[in-house]
Amino acid sequence: MFSPTPSPFAVLAEPTRRQILDLLLERPRLVGELTDHLGLSQPGTSKHLRVLREAGMVAVRRDAQRRWYELRAQPLAEVDRWLEPYRRAWADRLGALARHLDHMDDVSVADDETP
Repeated sequence: MFSPTPSPFAVLAEPTRRQILDLLLERPRLVGELTDHLGLSQPGTSKHLRVLREAGMVAVRRDAQRRWYELRAQPLAEVDRWLEPYRRAWADRLGALARHLDHMDDVSVADDETP
């Protein structure tokens, strides 16, 4: 039976999977390391890794009996493109706040200089 690749948004909706990606952002890790960090069982961690692997967000590299999991950032590009207008909106708002605070400092200095 064919199951479609989940969207990056559906994959990232799960906090544990986001935590796994955060850990893999630091460096590749073994499943046991991830299990220890997450406080999950090994089968529980493996389920999340399978979803991430199917979405293309992690790759597995075999080294003898061990499996190293590595971050693949390319599938996150869709999320990045979606977030871009929101980043611009926040940058505009933060810029307006900075200008307002600068103006407040100017007004405060002028008030202090008034005899």
